Amino acid sequence: MYAPFFGLAHAPFSIAPDPRFLFMSARHREALAHLLYGLDAGGGFVLLTGEIGTGKTTVCRCFLQQIPAHCNVAYIFNPRLTVPELLRSICDEFGVAHRPAAAGAETVKDCLDPLNDFLLQQHAAGRNNVLIIDEAQSLAPEVLEQLRLLTNLETSERKLLQIILIGQPELRAMVARPELEQLAQRVIARYHLDALNPQETQQYIAHRLAVAGLQGPLPFARRALARVHGLTGGVPRRINLLCDRALLGAYAAGVREVSVAMVRKAAREVFGAAARAKGAGAGAPGAMGRWWFAGLGGLVGATAVVLLGWAMGWWPMPAPPKAVPAPAAAVVAPPADAGAEASAPGSGAPAASEALARLLAAQPAVEAPAAWLLLAQAWQAGLQSQSADPCGQLALEGLRCHRQRRASLNLLRLIDRPVLLTLHPASAAGAEPGAVAVLLRQLDGDLATLLGVDGTRLQVPVADLAPLWRGEIATLWKAPANLPRGDDVAVTAAGAAWLDRRLATAGAGPAGLRGGPTAEQRRARIHQFQLSQGLTPDGRAGPLTLMMLNRAAGVQEPRLRSGD
Repeated sequence: MYAPFFGLAHAPFSIAPDPRFLFMSARHREALAHLLYGLDAGGGFVLLTGEIGTGKTTVCRCFLQQIPAHCNVAYIFNPRLTVPELLRSICDEFGVAHRPAAAGAETVKDCLDPLNDFLLQQHAAGRNNVLIIDEAQSLAPEVLEQLRLLTNLETSERKLLQIILIGQPELRAMVARPELEQLAQRVIARYHLDALNPQETQQYIAHRLAVAGLQGPLPFARRALARVHGLTGGVPRRINLLCDRALLGAYAAGVREVSVAMVRKAAREVFGAAARAKGAGAGAPGAMGRWWFAGLGGLVGATAVVLLGWAMGWWPMPAPPKAVPAPAAAVVAPPADAGAEASAPGSGAPAASEALARLLAAQPAVEAPAAWLLLAQAWQAGLQSQSADPCGQLALEGLRCHRQRRASLNLLRLIDRPVLLTLHPASAAGAEPGAVAVLLRQLDGDLATLLGVDGTRLQVPVADLAPLWRGEIATLWKAPANLPRGDDVAVTAAGAAWLDRRLATAGAGPAGLRGGPTAEQRRARIHQFQLSQGLTPDGRAGPLTLMMLNRAAGVQEPRLRSGD
C-alpha cells in the first residue's frame, strides 16, 4: 500500500524469507561458518540456537545453498514426532525404502537396518550424510536419545551421520540436562545467534529498503532508528513488523519521514502490552510477544521450505506476484545488425520465455572459444577468437580462471563478478540438446541480465533460469604474475608475502611483522577472514578467498551487482 508513496518497487519489510532481501551480519556469517565446519568434522552434533526471529532460517537457507555436491541432506522441519515416526521420516528424506519385517506395525529395527545399510553404501561411495532438524527444542527426550544412538553408526574412520540441531535457546538447556550428558559430549560445534546491535539494525533497515528500490535517503529519522532497535531488541522479524507498521503510519499521515512518535505508536499497535512494558529498553521479546511470534513460525517455516527447495534446485521458484510491477521483466537490446527484435518491454512472460529460448539457441557450447571471448570482453582483456587455451592466454594478462560445478545463487551474489553460466535448455521434443554457455553480466534483485555472443542483452527473472542451471560456472579474477597456482599461494616466498599484505589490508592481522607470520598464524588469519566473509573457514587461500581479498583491497574488477 505505502510502497509507491516512498518510491519503492516492493514491500520492504515482509516477514517471508525472501532471498532478495538476504542480510548476513557478521554473527550470521559466523553461525554459517560453524555449520559448514560441521560438515567436515567427522560426525556428531552441531547446535545452532537463537531467539525467535533472529535469523536461524536465514542461516540454514544459506547453509543448504553451500552444501557440497558429495553430501546427502535430510531436512526435518516438524520435530514433534515419536521415535518410530522420526526414523521413518529420516528414511523417507534420504530415499531409503523400508517396510515391516512381519505383518503388523513397523518397528524401529525395520527402519534402522536399511538406514544403516544406506549410510554404509554412501560412505563407500565417498558421500557424506547430513540430517538437519529445525525447531529442535520441541524434540522429546526419548527422540533425542535415539538421535544420539544414530551417531553410533560409524566405521573405523568416521561417523556415518552428521546431525545439525537448530532451535530456540531452550535447546541449549535441554542438552545440558544430566540425563543427556552422553549427547552433550558428542556436540562438536555450537553457536548461539544473538540479535543485531544498533549499528547492524540500521544497516539491516537500509539494506531492505535499498533492495525494495529506495533511491533517496532513509525514510526514518535518526532517533527513530534508535527507537526501532530499542523496541525490537535487534530481532530481525520484530524489526520487519515494526518498520512495516511505522511506514504505513507515515503514509496515512502524508509524511515521508518516520518520527520517534510514529515508531512508538506502531509498536503499541504491533506488540501491544509487550511494547508498553518494554518502554525504552531493549532485549528479547516479552512473554506475550514470544507466543505471538511462535504462531507465525509455522507460516514462515513452510515458506522457507519452498525457498530452500528452489535454492537447492528441487523446483523452480514461482514468478513474482502480478500485483507487484517488475521493472522490465524481459528487455532485449540487440545490436544494430542483429536482425529482428527478440522481444519488447511489456511483452509479458510468454515473450520473455521465447526470448530466452532464442538467446540460448544462438549460444556456443560451454568450452567453445566464443564463450570465453565473451567473458574476456567483460574483463576488457584481449583473447584470440579461436584460442585453444583461453585460461593460459588470459593468465598472461594477470587473470586467473575459476570453474565451479555446484555454485549457488548466494555464491554468485557473494563473489559479485561476471560469470559464464552453463545452462541446459530442453529441445522442442523434450530431449536435451546439450549445454550452452551464456554470460551473466548483471544480477539486480530477482532480475538477471544475460549477454549473448552476438551482443544481445536479455533481462529475465532469476526464477526462469532455475530450471536450466545446475550450478556450473566459470569466472575470472586478477592475480599478480608471480602468484603460484593451486590452493596454496603461500608455497613460495613471493606468494606468501603477497597474501600477507592482502590479509593485512583486509584487517585480518597486522602488517609489517619482522620475519612475517608463521604458517600457523597465516592459516588463522585466513580462517578469520573467511569467517568475516561467509566463506567456508578451511584456512586455505583458495580462489574464492583470493577473490574476496581482492575486493577488500579495492582491486578494480568488473562487478555483477552494478553491471560495470
